[in-house]
Amino acid sequence: MAHTAMSGDGTTADDDPLQTAVWRLRSRACWADAAALLVPTTPDTALQRASLLVERCLYTETGWEEAEDALRTAEALAHSDDERGAAACERGYLAYAATLFRVRDRADEARAALGRAAALIAPGAAGRALLDFRRGLIAGATAQADPLLLSGTWRHLAGLALRDGELAEARHGFAESLRIREELGYLVGTAPALVSLADTETEPEASRLREEAHRLFRLLGGVPTWLAAQLSPPTPGAATV
Repeated sequence: MAHTAMSGDGTTADDDPLQTAVWRLRSRACWADAAALLVPTTPDTALQRASLLVERCLYTETGWEEAEDALRTAEALAHSDDERGAAACERGYLAYAATLFRVRDRADEARAALGRAAALIAPGAAGRALLDFRRGLIAGATAQADPLLLSGTWRHLAGLALRDGELAEARHGFAESLRIREELGYLVGTAPALVSLADTETEPEASRLREEAHRLFRLLGGVPTWLAAQLSPPTPGAATV
């Protein structure tokens, strides 16, 4: 269930109170506290807990062993194709993160795990959009009713546009990504969105966006850790999410 549990559950008034509490903690960079609310006794809760701890790795570059342990528990509890596919998707994402931040080169493991997930999660299934996004197959993701995933899709497409020199298109994409994250109250993802949008703006708007990103960055105790480099003079090759 990582595809739904980590993609906006708890963001509306009709959601389960537990999911609302998990979302509020997650959006404020309190992944360990959010994970502590979930007892990993079922495939769904075990996978959601693992997903939270994997996401923490992406934003803090720490907690790798805890994420591995949680993921092993989720894998052990998974029985259906969808459950095993979702666990494989998280396995691939964790391996990708370890490679991205140079903890260990696990690129082959990431590709294998995501390929295994693709064989288990049927096209059109609930978890397929997240899997396709993680595999770089962006086109299908925007069709899903998943605002956080849609925000990531906008961000990725805007990054491609910026790389190609399409400044107006990049600005629109980053603005849409930021809007969605602000509407969701996803604070930990808002500061990076502000910085990205600032890169497409002129002064004084660019400075205003960066100042707001600085404020959120300090509020969350310096998370995401990798954003510090982007709030300073840019370093070539810096990893971002």
